Amino acid sequence: MIIRLAKVDDKEKIYRLIAQFRIELKQLKGITSTPKIDQAKEEFKEYIEAKFPIFVAEDNSKELLGYLVCRIDNSVVWVESLFVSNSARKNGIASKLYKKAENIAKELGSTTVFNWVHPNNDKMITFLSKMGYNVLNLIEIRKPWENEILNQKISVGNHEYKY
Repeated sequence: MIIRLAKVDDKEKIYRLIAQFRIELKQLKGITSTPKIDQAKEEFKEYIEAKFPIFVAEDNSKELLGYLVCRIDNSVVWVESLFVSNSARKNGIASKLYKKAENIAKELGSTTVFNWVHPNNDKMITFLSKMGYNVLNLIEIRKPWENEILNQKISVGNHEYKY
């Protein structure tokens, strides 16, 4: 397996990975979904237009197993997306992809990468903890959207929030 920058020829494979990633994110909120390739194409196009570095994990048969998208704002590196296919998980692929983001941050003179994580995304939170990320930096707070059903509660310090 190799980790490399994505190429234009990878786009069809990346579309499928992005669509699967979005399905899993919706599942975190209890929403069942199907792959939306058109939306994945648009998301990929936005990454390319913004010149976000995109790394892929590729196996020996040229199958893409996962991807990582970095957003760089004023020398600050954010992991925009990190996804590994279910069948390829628990093989160190996410760690190898994530190291690419850390290398970019290091090249820019930083010691950390920033991450937006759904509060109930236990897999990602556990992964980041194993990578040494354990400082809560920001909390996004908003009013509920019209007709939004919030059926979970998250505690942060002495405060409880609907989610």
